[in-house]
Amino acid sequence: MAKKYRLLVIDDSKETVAGLNSFLSQSYDVLTAYNGLDGLKTFEQSEASIDLVITDLVMPEISGVGVISIIKKKYPGTPVIAITGWGEHPGALATEAAADLVLDKPFELTDLDRHVKELLAKKNR
Repeated sequence: MAKKYRLLVIDDSKETVAGLNSFLSQSYDVLTAYNGLDGLKTFEQSEASIDLVITDLVMPEISGVGVISIIKKKYPGTPVIAITGWGEHPGALATEAAADLVLDKPFELTDLDRHVKELLAKKNR
């Protein structure tokens, strides 16, 4: 049986987390957090088993840019997708923080799924 990949979804919007969890949990094991600090705590507790992180950029506690920077510094092989509804500036920050991909909200779930598959395939080469 193929390994079921584990994703961490971090967003301060309960609706976004619920929607992504509902969609992604059809194919993946999904962990969730509602702010950057909780997301980092969840990642630290499970880092060996988290294959990919999807994080909002603008959140309370610690921003998504902070989350990306910390994860990429400690675990550079972990793919991170940044999602944002705040236009180009946060996207530039996410790129600077080494996010593998930045998606503007709203995005198509099928596009997100395709990007997740591509990043997981690249990670496992």
